[in-house]
Amino acid sequence: MTLTDPSQLVSWLYLDMNSFFASVEQELDPALRGRPVAVVPVQAESTCCIAVSYEGKACGVKTGTLVREARRLCPGIKFIVGDHADYVRYHNRIVEAVESCVPVEAVCSIDEIACRLTGRQRDAGVAAALAGQIKAKIKSSVGSSLKCSIGLAPNRYLAKIAADMNKPDGFTVIRPADLPAALLRLPLRDLPGIGARMEVRLNNKEIFTMERLLSLSARELREAWGSVSGEEMWHLLRGEEIAAKTSAQKNISHSHVLPPELRGGQNALRVLKKLTDKAAARLRQQGFYASGISIYARLTGQDAWKAGCSLMETQDTLVFLNAVREMWKEIPRGQVFAVGVALSGLVPEALHAPSLFGDGRGDKLCRTLDQLNARFGKDMLHYGATHESAAVPLRIAFTRIPDSSEL
Repeated sequence: MTLTDPSQLVSWLYLDMNSFFASVEQELDPALRGRPVAVVPVQAESTCCIAVSYEGKACGVKTGTLVREARRLCPGIKFIVGDHADYVRYHNRIVEAVESCVPVEAVCSIDEIACRLTGRQRDAGVAAALAGQIKAKIKSSVGSSLKCSIGLAPNRYLAKIAADMNKPDGFTVIRPADLPAALLRLPLRDLPGIGARMEVRLNNKEIFTMERLLSLSARELREAWGSVSGEEMWHLLRGEEIAAKTSAQKNISHSHVLPPELRGGQNALRVLKKLTDKAAARLRQQGFYASGISIYARLTGQDAWKAGCSLMETQDTLVFLNAVREMWKEIPRGQVFAVGVALSGLVPEALHAPSLFGDGRGDKLCRTLDQLNARFGKDMLHYGATHESAAVPLRIAFTRIPDSSEL
């Protein structure tokens, strides 16, 4: 088959799992199917829903809705503290299912996958049939409760938008010939890259609609954005491909919402130390040194408290723990609801300059502990400062998939 009409071709398939965490819970427990379900970080009225089934969404419960408000909106809703290792396992099975139909170009998050189409696959009809095959494969080999929306478009950015246009279990194709008409009715916030702050910025420049946004030139959009991202957006919205930018990783972080029994100061500090230990292990695994560390805590009736300090480039967990302990002394009084840590100023091992004032024994000790734990079991050996909080559960950031060593 010869493809001759560029206006009819698509180059990307984007898959977005619908209410992924909640759907996994429904797949694991048939009694939950067809019922409103919300996944929460802890069983507490003050926490919020991190995933909601479509039955719950029909009652007005959304991601971020407080548990007490969710109960009011949907009295029969079931709250579940999920096992995030299950979500990783199902994610891996979904990737395998997609790979059996078309090569996966990028795993964008735990619930989103992008595939580049080639050859005959670029024909919109062929690609539509491929999308149907992927949906059927996920249903048959992963689980009938797991639904996805799929978008087809000439570039990955528009394919992501298309996947979001018809949920749940939807399918949308945007061909070059469909532009810009296919986008005109979308709110500005439906475009990836336009958050609340950017929307305000655009509104201040008299840009309120997609029609107005699309009428601007590349130069005008760059000025409206205040950066080259505006000009890139101009090209993407017209179906053009732009070279992907490889951005350097800025930090390695972990955070945790505390259950009620761990919201006292010392208990919260123990959890924070465990999170620091986990972040340091990831730092070494990914081949970086860190030259900065920051911590944060969310307290009752107060804004989030933050503290940070600079360090000599290090991989040493004890250095990080000592810094955390010193910074924690300045935390205001109050009940702590959540804690987090971020290691920053990342330097690849190949660019690391050893300190003239240290002997490197701390870094070597940490790497030895990593090797022993990898061989004999996670947390077989650990620092005494992290012993009390060894039960901090796995938490998933939507933009990072934990590997098997973290399960």
